[in-house]
Amino acid sequence: MSHFNSYIDNIDTDFWRELCISNGVLRHFEKGDKFITAGTVGRYIGYVEKGALKYVCFSSDGAPHVIGLEFAGHFVCDFPFSLYRQKSRCSIIATTHCEIYCLPSSWVADRLHTDAHLKEIVENTTREILATVYDRYTSLHTKTPLERYEELLKLDPDLFELFSLKDIASILNITPAHLGRIRKNN
Repeated sequence: MSHFNSYIDNIDTDFWRELCISNGVLRHFEKGDKFITAGTVGRYIGYVEKGALKYVCFSSDGAPHVIGLEFAGHFVCDFPFSLYRQKSRCSIIATTHCEIYCLPSSWVADRLHTDAHLKEIVENTTREILATVYDRYTSLHTKTPLERYEELLKLDPDLFELFSLKDIASILNITPAHLGRIRKNN
């Protein structure tokens, strides 16, 4: 099955899940809580046991723009920037109650120099995330809002149960009113 985050189909998810569960701590986040705040270094790589989150960037006028979504059974992180102790360009915010196994990014970063297998997994994961982001970027320029909406719903028909109409409109780079018209006509 394809996922909204297509990288998940091409990485060693068992490795990441086991790493987070075995070496991390289960933390609870309520709706609206920040997993990472823009402008700070991400502290954790997380395995989302339950819940959903959104990646939000802010324009110069402070307006929020949703640039990514994360689901249960997936991973949440400012990847790979938190591994290199670089400040996050976005905030990651819970849209529902979340249970996340949080593994300190520093724990992984410290082992990159001595664990060749881990380094290979991180390199592959980075490539796959870049491919996912690049595909989304090209879709913004080559597909209509309707095509992007239909593709999004095909990947996750229950999207509106986890995210607000405003968030979904933002990820599609359209206004909520435009999304409302698309939904009404389909």
